[in-house]
Order: sequence, then structure tokens, then C-alpha cells
Amino acid sequence: MSGREFFTARTLAEVREGFRPARRTPAERVPLARALRRVPVAGITAPADLPGFARSTVDGFAVRAADTYGASDGLPSYLDLLGAVRMGAEPDGAVRPGGCVAMPTGGVIPDGADAVVMVEYTAETMPGTIEVTRPVAPGAGIVRADEDVARGGVLAPAGRPLRAPDLGFLAAAGVNEISAHRRPRVAIVSTGDEVVPPGTARLTAGQVRDATASALAGLVADAGGEPWIAGIVPDEPGALKDRLAAVLPESDLVVVSAGSSVGARDETAGAVAAIGQVWCHGIAIKPGKPTLLAECSGVPLIGLPGNPLSALVVFGQVGVPLVWRIAGCENPPPQPSTRARLSRDLASAAGRLDVVQVGVRDGVAEPIFGPSALLSVLARADGYVIVPEPATGLDAGTEVEVTLYR
Repeated sequence: MSGREFFTARTLAEVREGFRPARRTPAERVPLARALRRVPVAGITAPADLPGFARSTVDGFAVRAADTYGASDGLPSYLDLLGAVRMGAEPDGAVRPGGCVAMPTGGVIPDGADAVVMVEYTAETMPGTIEVTRPVAPGAGIVRADEDVARGGVLAPAGRPLRAPDLGFLAAAGVNEISAHRRPRVAIVSTGDEVVPPGTARLTAGQVRDATASALAGLVADAGGEPWIAGIVPDEPGALKDRLAAVLPESDLVVVSAGSSVGARDETAGAVAAIGQVWCHGIAIKPGKPTLLAECSGVPLIGLPGNPLSALVVFGQVGVPLVWRIAGCENPPPQPSTRARLSRDLASAAGRLDVVQVGVRDGVAEPIFGPSALLSVLARADGYVIVPEPATGLDAGTEVEVTLYR
């Protein structure tokens, strides 16, 4: 691969739009207790109306709304107290004209009633008689039997990761198991003679512990994937090709931390080209420009630069959405964000998207700079700011959107 690769670098928008591998993980049955952030294969529908009965939303009295019309403080309506509904029990009787039944929040609405007047607008002036000082319209204070969802209605759509409220909704409907996409298995392959396992107690001159693989595994897990740290490949001819051939059949996505030198990039591109098809080699993003995207036997592959900062930034922009897509989610859940003002000017080059790490304090975004080999830049950051491709920089004081790290 020659130096011309970077003159044809794809923009991030082109990558997200154009590199869309067809691979999706198959379905599996998942118990509700383990379904958080899992992606349903198909829309999950309600087996019955929910809540299943008309219920009160307030403490008060079930009434016929017409019996309260014209009621006021000066001219209240008087209703006969016919009884009380107990929580979790059917009403003992119906509400007849001129009568009412005491209601707890969540109680079953008795037959004949079409509204609930709040207890705040009532008083028991004498035993067995309730004074109503405010009129109610039909339906006031009541949830219909199918108001949460009607039978056959969608409880959770396909392709969207389940959130905590979704789990509650499913539980309320009696859904205890779902069909969800299997978590994508993501193989993480590190390369380089200088790279040693994180557990290496003492380093010799020139050695570095493999920090990138552990950080990438965290990003994969956060995106709903199952990380597989597939070891370190030495800089030997054919070694990377052999390792890729071994991990591809067991993977839904392969990530290669490929080193930063031109030679390392060439070795990765050559190994990938020998067993698959390279889609692009070079993305107009800083940091992370020497990124490779490919497909090998139907399995997408991302070749990342070896510098940790570059690798993690570009994986966050390209790899994380890809993990979600393989898991059946076309629109990944957004990261939290906030608005802040830049504390200083940010320079950029037109035609290149810059991802700038920032700390955020009291509404001010302070850029954090450092060499792409330093993980401390990311560890100190609260989030990042995007300088888009057309811009040549952003001025101090500009209000920006900061995407926050969870």
C-alpha cells in the first residue's frame, strides 16, 4: 500500500453510509432478567389489554360525571356513599345515579361510574353523604383497560435496545422471555513484537503492555457486544494472516490493532487483502486516519492504528455503531451530551473531521491535547467535541455540543 492511500481517504459520513455489512447475529431466547440493552428480533406485542381493567389514577370517589355538573364551593353536589373499593379486589357493587364509591389510586372502577373526583374536592359532611365541590368530565381520573396498550399492540419495537422502562412494560404485560439478537462476538487482535500481555510484571526496553485491547473490549461490551481478546501477533510474515483465518469463523466482527508505522499498516492491509476485500484504507478523521475497513468471508474487519488514543477514538466513531448494527440495531442509542463554550481556539483542516477530547467544568469545555500514544488524554477527558470536515477551526467562546463519556 503506497502513501497515496491517504489522498483517497473516505469521510466519516461516507464510511457510515457506505460500509454497511449485511452480517447480523441470529436470534436467541433471553429471559427478561437479562434482557437489558438486548435488541429484539421482532416487535414484541401485548398478549392482552394492559392494564386489563379500568382503574383510578387518584384517591377519591368513583361517580357518574353527570352527577357533578355545576358543583362548586358555594353550591356543592351531594352524593350517597355506597361503599369502598379495596386494592386488589373487585368492587362489591355498581355506582347508581346520585351515588359514589370511595376509590384508592389503582383501584378497579365499579360499573356505572365514568369518572373519579379527587378527594381534595370532596368532604364527608355527614355519615354516608359526600359533598363534591368541583365538577368532573367523563374519563377524569380513570385509566382505560387498554390505555397502556391494547391486545396485539407493540410493547417494544424491533431493532431498538431494550431500556429499563421497556423491561417494566414487558413485565406488566406478562412477557418473561424475548427473542433477541445474540450479542456480537468481537475478536480483538493485537500486533507488534513490542506488545506484551497486560499481566507482564516487568518490561524490558522497548516493550509496551497491550492497553488498547482492554480498552477496546470495554467499548465492545458497552455497545452490547461480547469481546474476545484473541492475543498478540508478532511481526512475522504470514502470522497475521494465519491468526485472522483462525478467528474469522468464530467472530461477528474482527478488530486489529495494527501498529502505527507504514510497514505495520502495509502488513495488515496485505494480510486482509489475501483473505478478504478491503473497502477503504484511510478515513479523513483525526486522530485515526490510517484506519482500514474490510470484509472477510462475510465478517466485517476494522484495522486500527496502534496508538491507543487514535484506536479508541476511531473505534468509537466507526466500530461502536458497527457492533450495534450487527446486533440488529440500525440506530445506536445516543450518548449523553451537554452544551458548553470552548475555552480556547481549536484549529482544524478543511476536509478532515477532528475529534477533540475536552474536560467540562461549569459550562466551559477545555480541550485536552497530547500525543496519540497517550491513554491519559482519554482518561482525563469528560467527553469530546467534533470539528466537522468543512470547518477550519472553532473560535474560543463558541458554543459546542460535548458528547459525554458514560
